[in-house]
Amino acid sequence: MADIQTGAGYGTNLPVDASLFVRDTGGGYLAASPEQILQAARKVIDLRLSRGDSLTSPSLATDYLQAKLAGYDHEVFGAIFLDTQHRMIEYNELFHGTLDSASVYPREVVKVVLHHNAGAVIFTHNHPSGVPDPSEADKRITQRLMEVLDLIDVRVLDHIIVAGNDTLSFAEHGLI
Repeated sequence: MADIQTGAGYGTNLPVDASLFVRDTGGGYLAASPEQILQAARKVIDLRLSRGDSLTSPSLATDYLQAKLAGYDHEVFGAIFLDTQHRMIEYNELFHGTLDSASVYPREVVKVVLHHNAGAVIFTHNHPSGVPDPSEADKRITQRLMEVLDLIDVRVLDHIIVAGNDTLSFAEHGLI
């Protein structure tokens, strides 16, 4: 790993390994595991976009969702629930699946939408394969969710697939 310089020694620049550290139960420090780093990143991203914040651009939603779904080795289907002014109510991971699929149940999605009293929603899921192209199943479930939520006057604004550093927006590709 690369060395970095730090001013932690009150004016001294000491070389420090660039690893992140976590405190163990005895008060000492150990190098953080990749999962611990990703878990901390998910907490930090929640501070950048929280309840009441407006989603003013697709890139803001995409950046948020990339951080939330980073590092999963299985598919996770989630949603950002928004009010009628497209301000964030909450993000929820709704379904966890396998390496290449996750079962999504429209009835359960509707229950959560109603629980949050959402006026709009942005769906998301990850592709652990690193390829963001939507499958036919991805397109079908998005269409089905749009139909079901239309019955209760909830708009589906987008469905964003996160595949590592790549993303695909259904809205930007004319799929919504």
